Amino acid sequence: MKGCAKCQRLYEGDAGFCPIDGTPLKPIDELPVPNDPDDRRIGQSVCADRYQIRRKVADGGMGRVYQALDTQEQRNVAIKVLHSEVAEDTVAVERFKREYALSAELPHHHIVEVLDFQRTEDKSYALAMEYLEGEELRMFLKREKVLPAARLVRVLSQLAIGLEEPHRRKLVHRDIKPDNIFLCHTPDGPLAKLLDFGSVRDNTEGAKKLTVIGTTIGSPFYMSPEQAQGLPELDHRADVWSLAAIAYEALTGSVPFGGQTGPQILLAILGREPDPPSVVGSKHNVPPTLDDVMADALAKDASTRMATVGELANRVGAAYALEGTHRDWAYMPEQQLETLIEQRLPQLLAARDQTPTVPRNDAFADEEFAMGVPQSSPRALYISIGVISALVILGAVALFLL
Repeated sequence: MKGCAKCQRLYEGDAGFCPIDGTPLKPIDELPVPNDPDDRRIGQSVCADRYQIRRKVADGGMGRVYQALDTQEQRNVAIKVLHSEVAEDTVAVERFKREYALSAELPHHHIVEVLDFQRTEDKSYALAMEYLEGEELRMFLKREKVLPAARLVRVLSQLAIGLEEPHRRKLVHRDIKPDNIFLCHTPDGPLAKLLDFGSVRDNTEGAKKLTVIGTTIGSPFYMSPEQAQGLPELDHRADVWSLAAIAYEALTGSVPFGGQTGPQILLAILGREPDPPSVVGSKHNVPPTLDDVMADALAKDASTRMATVGELANRVGAAYALEGTHRDWAYMPEQQLETLIEQRLPQLLAARDQTPTVPRNDAFADEEFAMGVPQSSPRALYISIGVISALVILGAVALFLL
């Protein structure tokens, strides 16, 4: 292993210079031990002296993430150390223990590899994971607003492959969002890794439940209706919804269901239909063939929704007139996918330009959203029940913004 004396990043032994600041790299044992007066863990070795913490990577609601050297395996790892108040929460600790236990049994090509879970010397807990080079999808979208169609097809196809085994085992991620999709840089395009199985729902018979029925867990913008209501029937189709909402946002630059607060977002999920992505994403050349795909993937009734993430990836690719399935596109070089899409896109967009714009199919208009739903409409009554249900849930339980 080598390291940068300036930024403390770690690299494999064949690297010569730090790509961040250009500093020549040195063998790790020739570098001084780093220290930071604002974080006493930096420079320390934790978990029986196994992991030497080199630098802080990020802060989250549950813990702080560091880059560290695994002195036992001489490898680069990421260490998530729980915040002290979280470490005192027995349910939160159990979630981390379960994340370690479940993730260790899953294939890791598109799921971050979890390596270890131990108590730290300062009475917290540390989760050790493979260290990934790249960026979260959220950071890319903040910077670029949208994801190129070829990249979206490739990433979605990889995630479909990654989720096959968890879904076969009746494991529901429950918190798929751009923050939990990591894009590792490769010459052929990003390699997608799904992060954070701490909120997973295990639907296997006899599995221990850590969530009280009716509790809402997840991130509001990407939360399915059944998840928003805390329904016990929630299954893998909630993950299909979440990935469809991410695909919608990545292609159009807007989330399908907006709002300024958690309750507003959940009410929109329960009571509105999203605008056609070809209308919202017209300036980003979203074809009308994607409209029915998103409508089916974001169906409010899980029984009528697309059954698998693989089907979602297949239909998104087909909407761009690609031939084959997600297994063909997952590892196809992004440039090749881009060329294929560019060849077909003008004809797809011509069909959009010849079609009248379809108005929003809201369950109720904006003024109804503000003033209340008329009770004369059966559909309005259904929406009212959903709205009341959501408000009861929101008043009764905590909404976790992970």
